[in-house]
Amino acid sequence: MRMSTKAEYALRAVIELAARGGRDHAVSAEVLAEAQEIPLHTLMNVLIELRRSQILVSQRGPGGGFRLARDPKTISLADVIRAVDGPLAVVGDLKPEELTYRDSTLLLQDVWVAMRHSLRAILERVTVADISRGRLPASIRRLTLDPEDWIAR
Repeated sequence: MRMSTKAEYALRAVIELAARGGRDHAVSAEVLAEAQEIPLHTLMNVLIELRRSQILVSQRGPGGGFRLARDPKTISLADVIRAVDGPLAVVGDLKPEELTYRDSTLLLQDVWVAMRHSLRAILERVTVADISRGRLPASIRRLTLDPEDWIAR
């Protein structure tokens, strides 16, 4: 899986908002950009997409900015990624179920569906609240314990 920079920025911004009060406290784009060292212009575009997807709400005026539209416990990492990048697993521009293979490559479609299942099993289980509070579900934490998994290949 390749995580886009836009999705990574979106996750960082939403997690930063959760850490700063979530639904109860608006934070300016400038403060978010500085806190997470994200270029402001790029972040603004990401925040607008998150607002359109109803993950964030914005308010104008003094004390304005962005805040979470709902409880961070109900916002999964998958929700945020989908808001800015679309479906979690695509091959080219197609979802796995839209692909057609023949003969010796027929099982590739099954591999892509299994890959999507694995991504969902992690990204739909971990919430913005989990990350902002520094706690991963135990089943996800266990997936990080093998030193071999920390080696890029």
